[in-house]
Amino acid sequence: MPVCTQRAEAPPIADAERRLTRRAWLALAGCLPVLGIGCATARRQTYVALPIKHTIRSEQLQIVSDFRLGKEHPLITDLKTLRHQVSERLELPLGTKPVTVYLFSNETEYSQYLQAAFPGYPPRRAYFIQTPGKELAVYTWWGDRIQEDLRHEYTHGLLHAALEDVPLWLDEGLAEYFEVAGATPGRVNMEHAQQLVTAVQNGWRPDMDRLESLEKVNHMHREDYREAWAWVHYMLHSSPETRQVLLNYLHELRTNPKPGSLHSRLVAELPDADQRWLNYVASMNTPGLWNPGQIHRAAMHSLGK
Repeated sequence: MPVCTQRAEAPPIADAERRLTRRAWLALAGCLPVLGIGCATARRQTYVALPIKHTIRSEQLQIVSDFRLGKEHPLITDLKTLRHQVSERLELPLGTKPVTVYLFSNETEYSQYLQAAFPGYPPRRAYFIQTPGKELAVYTWWGDRIQEDLRHEYTHGLLHAALEDVPLWLDEGLAEYFEVAGATPGRVNMEHAQQLVTAVQNGWRPDMDRLESLEKVNHMHREDYREAWAWVHYMLHSSPETRQVLLNYLHELRTNPKPGSLHSRLVAELPDADQRWLNYVASMNTPGLWNPGQIHRAAMHSLGK
């Protein structure tokens, strides 16, 4: 992947392969203002500033970078579409609070900035961070998976702009759901589906109650992201009843940051919801059932043409 300079046009969006490490929204606890940390560490190491040369604003999206990115670039068009997809699929009003994307041209500068501004954060390709000043910010660099990364993190931003709070597991499950690009939301992440089917065949069973108990990002592991994604997909697509349970819960989160257990609401509506989840996951692994042939990864390349 060629490195972008501040004067270069951004390269086409690459094929969004599965990420090897997971990114997650970080809670406010323990975070210090970005500039304050930067000033404190500048004397000890080479300081890398945030990108500032170019800014593009479009609806809620604000991208700040040190290289030129055309206003009609497919990446921006895709994120604008994503905003409407999130609003329509979750029946949430289109928000106005901006989500700022700090887009570095290369991994080195991105990593150096994160180490200085947020010491102790583990390496990730991208982060969504809600700062103490309530800025909704995404930090990332232009890499091979930029579309996947930004769809995931921008979803976090849109959710936190619209809701009082989002339970960690649900925040990640929804971001995993919307990161999969397509003409309409709901394409299956086949890697997730295949690994879940294998786990179920080996005796593993879902446990939304356990997911709901997770409060810190470092408590979530890869299998938790997969399960969270599957619960979201199941509730949105399994039946009108499961969909309405999730939509009602999200609606309550607009004004109530502590609405209680989603699982208890789900089983109150469908006592056999967990068994239905198992059957649903098995169906997701059926080739061609969820991802029609005309919508596949090759279509991602066309975004950059």
